[in-house]
Amino acid sequence: MNMNSNIDIAKRIASSLNCTLSKEVLKTFAEILVPEKYKKGERILDEGQICDSLYFIDKGMTRQFYFKYDKDLTEHIGYEDAIIVCLESYFNEEPTRLMIEALEPTIAWKINKDEIVRLASINSEIGTLYRRIFEKSLITSQQKADTLRFEPANERYNKLMQQHPEILKRAPLIYIASLLQMTPETLSRVRSASLAS
Repeated sequence: MNMNSNIDIAKRIASSLNCTLSKEVLKTFAEILVPEKYKKGERILDEGQICDSLYFIDKGMTRQFYFKYDKDLTEHIGYEDAIIVCLESYFNEEPTRLMIEALEPTIAWKINKDEIVRLASINSEIGTLYRRIFEKSLITSQQKADTLRFEPANERYNKLMQQHPEILKRAPLIYIASLLQMTPETLSRVRSASLAS
């Protein structure tokens, strides 16, 4: 896998959050970005660890999941240009119950919490960027919760198809079903109906 440079990634992160960073600030931000490579199936964050970093996905796909009554439940699937974090563990500095694993060979750039908090406290541009990361994350979580609460299975599937076709193309069906809170059988039925219409 080809590696992008720190500056390229810093620009992509800023652009994904609709933030403009001056050249100097971009350089400062780029200096705290650390590339990590993960094999398919490798855990990026395991249960009981503390999430002390944000991860920007350069290439590949990840999923966040947890176990409930011995069932493996998918909470979120992220791919190129997504920022992934286990929010509760990150803010409370407590061991996580939500795990992150690579669904494909993945390059993720790690943004250490202490480093970005330090930069955000002395630079308003980084402060804005840091705030936007969490605004985006919270809005995404709220939209997902509303979709699961109020929309029937076919609408949940169609919304995922419109907003994240990559997930439907690349993620295993069992995880897509879990993400949409459906059984694999319901997902197959909904998919067939969607293709037929």
